[in-house]
Amino acid sequence: MRTHGWSGSAPASDDEAIARILTAAGKAIDERGADISIADVARTLGVTRQTVYRYFPSTDALLVAAAVHSTGDFLDRLSAHLRGVTDPVDAVTEGIATALEWLPADKHIGLLIEPGKANTHTESVTSDVAVQFAKSMLRRFDVDWTALGYSEDDLDELAEHLLRIIQSFVIDPGRPPRTGERLRAYLRRWVGAAVTPPAVIFVSD
Repeated sequence: MRTHGWSGSAPASDDEAIARILTAAGKAIDERGADISIADVARTLGVTRQTVYRYFPSTDALLVAAAVHSTGDFLDRLSAHLRGVTDPVDAVTEGIATALEWLPADKHIGLLIEPGKANTHTESVTSDVAVQFAKSMLRRFDVDWTALGYSEDDLDELAEHLLRIIQSFVIDPGRPPRTGERLRAYLRRWVGAAVTPPAVIFVSD
């Protein structure tokens, strides 16, 4: 790791260097959304563009990494909001509705959720990361998925389905957009059916 630059305070390790870069990128995203560059971040840190390129090969890679870096806080807040909700339909309904309410104020998660926000060359990457985000969201709910009959494959498919629902609302929130209890009533009725435990779906007469 190079030690010059960094506004006179070099990081002690590569991990610290990466953390500083992601923090700087995060602040830039807060200010300008996806309209940032490696040069912007390097200038903020007092390093050359080549220094940032050592850790992130492109602006797109940096955008995705910065977005992922911020998901922990978002998921922690969502988990706290849903603490104690054990019914799968209630948890998924409130989880989607709350995520949609919080997303406009969170430019970072928007880079993962909304197709086309990042460069088109990294859309497949961000799609994979977005699915992982949805999986993490499900697993943080206070729902005993195993007891309800869900396998890991079931949860993977459910996470993908929820992500598709969230993305569709982000792209087109409706005319007029549903909010508050109207949004929750809609999700409970139409998305709730998809959360019916597999053990119930396949019970024979």
